[in-house]
Amino acid sequence: MANKLKYLLILFICAAVQDVFAQVGNQRFPGQRTGEPVYSRDTSRNVRRNGESQNLDSVRMREENRKDSIVFTSKFIKVTSERLLMDSIQLFPLDTGLVNFENYSPLNQPRNPKISLGYPGVSQRDLLFNPRKTIGFDEGMHALDAYMINPQDINYFNARAPYTLLSLYSSLGGSKEQLFKTLHTQNIKPNWNIGFMLNFNGSRGYYSTNGILAQNVSDFTAGIFSWYHSVNKRYNLLANVLFNNLKAPETGSILKDTIFNSKQSSFDKTGEPVRLPSSFTNWKSTGFYIKQFYYIGHIDSLNRGKAGNKNVLPTQRVAYTFYYNQRKYNYLQNDLDRNGVFPDYYFSAGRSRDSLNVLHLQNEFSYSFYLRGKSLKMVKNELKLDVGLTQDFYKVSQFVADTLINEFGRKEIKPSRVQNETFQNITLKARLGYRFSDRINLDGDIRQIVQGRNFGDLLYDAKLTLAGGKKAGRIVLGAYLQSSSPGMVYTNWISNHYIFNNNFSNQKTTNLSFNYINDMLQVDLKAEYFLITDYLYFAAQPGGIDATPKQYGAGINMLKVSLGKNLQWRKFHFDNYVVYQKTDNANILRTPEVYTYSSLYYGTVLFNVLNSQFGVNVRYNTPYLAPSYAVGLGQFYNGPNITFTSYPIATVFFKATLDRTNLFIQYDYINQGLLSNGFYTVNRYPQMDKMIKFGVAWTFYN
Repeated sequence: MANKLKYLLILFICAAVQDVFAQVGNQRFPGQRTGEPVYSRDTSRNVRRNGESQNLDSVRMREENRKDSIVFTSKFIKVTSERLLMDSIQLFPLDTGLVNFENYSPLNQPRNPKISLGYPGVSQRDLLFNPRKTIGFDEGMHALDAYMINPQDINYFNARAPYTLLSLYSSLGGSKEQLFKTLHTQNIKPNWNIGFMLNFNGSRGYYSTNGILAQNVSDFTAGIFSWYHSVNKRYNLLANVLFNNLKAPETGSILKDTIFNSKQSSFDKTGEPVRLPSSFTNWKSTGFYIKQFYYIGHIDSLNRGKAGNKNVLPTQRVAYTFYYNQRKYNYLQNDLDRNGVFPDYYFSAGRSRDSLNVLHLQNEFSYSFYLRGKSLKMVKNELKLDVGLTQDFYKVSQFVADTLINEFGRKEIKPSRVQNETFQNITLKARLGYRFSDRINLDGDIRQIVQGRNFGDLLYDAKLTLAGGKKAGRIVLGAYLQSSSPGMVYTNWISNHYIFNNNFSNQKTTNLSFNYINDMLQVDLKAEYFLITDYLYFAAQPGGIDATPKQYGAGINMLKVSLGKNLQWRKFHFDNYVVYQKTDNANILRTPEVYTYSSLYYGTVLFNVLNSQFGVNVRYNTPYLAPSYAVGLGQFYNGPNITFTSYPIATVFFKATLDRTNLFIQYDYINQGLLSNGFYTVNRYPQMDKMIKFGVAWTFYN
C-alpha cells in the first residue's frame, strides 16, 4: 500500500508540475514560455552602454510582453443550454465550486438516488418514485440510461479563452470504481464555439473475477458540440455528434447469498463465483443533432448589470430541428446456464445473441411569437406562443442467434431477424405563456400525437408561478395529464429467453404539485400527488424468476413530499434533504416510504490558499420490498417478497480547491461492521463494501 501511495503521489506531482511549467515564463528569456523555440543573435558588437538606450529597451520589452499579464479565469467562460436558449439568449457564469463534488457517481446523487446491481456502470433504476414524462415510441430499455449522453444533456459555451476540464475519480488501491472525463471548448470566432468531451468508465466492482473481461464495466462516451450565432444574433445554430458505447456485466449475481455473514465471509471477494461468468449487455448509440432558429422582427435586449451578461429577447422566432440516431441493444451470453438464471430458452441453450436495432429520424418545425410591453425593466402582460409539428420516423429490427441449415446442409448458429417494421408518428406541440407581471407567470404545454403508431398519446402540462420578494420566496403550482403507449418490451418482444405478445392499454398519469422555494432561507418544499391508471410493470410468481409484463387496471395513488433545507452557523454547514412517500399499493410500487440525505461539514481556508471543507454525508431509507432483476431482459421486476434491513450509510470526506484544481478524498461506507456487514438494494445483488475514494478535477483556461 505504501508503494502504491508513493506512485500515486508522484503521478499527481508530475501532473501539477506540468501545469505549473505551462504557466511560468522562461527565466532565461523573459516573455517566452518554456518549450517554445528560442531565437538568439550575436549582440557583442552592438552593445549600447548609455542609460537612455537601456531604459528604452526596458520600456519596449514591457510593451511587447504586456499580453503575458492577462490572467484567464472562469469569468472568461459563459455557459448555456438548449433549454435556456428556448425563449432568449441567456448566458451564465461557469460553476467551479465544491457543491456536490464528492458525489460524482450517478448512483449516489443526493436528490435522485438509484438502486443498482452494485457499482457505477451496471443496471440501475430510481430509488424514489419518478415516473417518465414522455410520450411516443419507447423501446422500454432504460437500465443504463444514467450513463448515456443525449443531445439535451449538452452544455454550450462562449469561451473567450480555451477551456479544458480533466476529471479523475477512482477507488484507492484498485479499480473497483474508475472514471475519467475530459472536456475542452474554445471559440474559433467571437460568435462561434466548438468543443468535445470524452468519458471513460472502467469500474470492476468487488464481486468479479479479474481474469474474465466480460465481468468488468467498459463504458466509452464521446461528443463533439458547437454553437454558432450571427453577429447580429438573429441566427443561432446548435449542433452535436454523440457516441455511446456501454458494456455492463450481467452475472446473475454471486452464488453465495450469505456473503455478509461474518462466519462465511470471503477472504477475496473478487474470486467469488458468479452464476454467469461470460454474460454482458452492450448498448451502442450514435446520433447527430442540429437545431437552427432565426429571430424575425424587432429584437429586444435586457442587460442585467453584469458585463457580457446581456439577454437577447426576440419578438418572433422560427426554428428547425433535425435528429438522426441509431441505437443497438445487445445481450451476449457465452456460457451454459447451470444455475437456473433464466426461466427458459427458445433458440439456443448454449449462448445468446439478442439484438434490438432502432433507427430514429426526427424533423421538427416550430414558430414562436412574443408580445411584450415597451418597458423591459418591469415586464407586464407579456404573451408568448409556440406552435410546432414533429415527425418521428422509426425502423425497428430484432435479431436472435438461431441454428440454421446452410447451403451445404450443415448446422450453423447465425443471426436470425425475427422482427422488422417501419412506422412514424406526427406530433402537434403548443406552448402558451402569459406573464401578468414580474411576479405572476402562467405556462401551458400541450403535446399530442395525431397520427401514427402511437396515435392518442398526449401530455398536457400547466404551471403557475407566484413570486414574492427575496424574503418571501416563490410558489410554483403545477399539474399535468399524461397518456403514454406501453414500451415495446411490454407488448412485442422476442429474444432467446423471453417472448412477449401482449395488448395493453395506455398508462395514464394525473399529477398535482405544490412547490415553495426560498433562496434566502435555503428552503425547497415540494408536495406531489400522483394517480396512475393502467400501471405497467414486470412481476413474477412468488419465488419465481419468470419476469413477465403486467398491467394493473385500477388506480394507484401516490403522495410524495420532499423538503430541502440548508443550515449554517459560522463555518459549520448542515445540508438536508428528506422525502416522504405513501402509496396505497406498496406491493406493486416498491419504493421506500422515507429517504433522507444529510451533509454536515466545516468550511475553512487552510494555509491561506486551500479553500477546504471536511465533514460527513449520511444517507438512509426505510426498508421496502426489494425488486429483483431479470438478466438478459434488462428489467427490474417484482419477484420474491423479500425485505432487507436498512441502516444509515455514512461517508467521511475532505474536499478543497487549490487555484484551478478541485480535489477530494473520502471513506465511503465507513460505518460498515458497526450495525451490519453489508447491504442490498436489489434481491441477490450485494452492494459495494467500504472503500477510500479520491477525485481530482483540473481546470485550464489557456
